[in-house]
Amino acid sequence: MRSLEIKATVENLDIVTDFLNEQLEETDCPVKTQMQIDLAAEEIFVNIAHYAYGDETGTAVISADISEGRAVITFEDCGIPYDPLAKPDPDITLAAEDRAVGGLGIFMVKKSMDDVRYEYRNGKNILTLVKRLV
Repeated sequence: MRSLEIKATVENLDIVTDFLNEQLEETDCPVKTQMQIDLAAEEIFVNIAHYAYGDETGTAVISADISEGRAVITFEDCGIPYDPLAKPDPDITLAAEDRAVGGLGIFMVKKSMDDVRYEYRNGKNILTLVKRLV
């Protein structure tokens, strides 16, 4: 497992995706799967950057265990406790203008990953994404 600790700012998103892509490319990950992981990672990291620390800037730790045909990617922050999985999924049958704002990004993450888990432990938000690489 490799980890990256980085300031949770939108400007650091490219560093996060490069960190993940470097490892995915070592496993001959299919391009479609890599794109799904990139989009999910972007959604999670940008949410941490925008909301976890309020007006302050904190850090995020991104850990990746890419082996045995799957990627397990964990995002940790010490920000405000928040479980993005607790919010109901948006009603995508409604027109965009009729839906409540928010929730579509995490909905897309949940639909594109094989498993998404959240826990708050030891003062940390911990969100784990699991994706089969085949």
